[in-house]
Amino acid sequence: MNQENINNLPGQLGVYELGDESEQVIFIGQADARSKFGLRGEMQQHLSSARYFRYEVNMAYSTRYQELLMVFKADMGRLPELNSDPGYLGRLSPVGSEISRGDVDPTRKREE
Repeated sequence: MNQENINNLPGQLGVYELGDESEQVIFIGQADARSKFGLRGEMQQHLSSARYFRYEVNMAYSTRYQELLMVFKADMGRLPELNSDPGYLGRLSPVGSEISRGDVDPTRKREE
């Protein structure tokens, strides 16, 4: 991650992940409506703290940001080391997990 890379980033809204020298995610962030110069401006602030980055231009940045945090927490059991706890994130569960656990009988009619 260097100044040249950052200068080539779009000035749009989205989400990003920063990595350390071993390419492990250390921070997940978002460039929201308050971000000056969008992704480019957000990454400029992290120039000295990360070696690698990836980004995604996304107008639904807030939802995508929370989704990335939930996936990271589900996979690693914790948040990235530089992220503070944003409060309740929700919980990921695979589609149809109720049926696969036997909690729901798929043949039973739904009661109203």
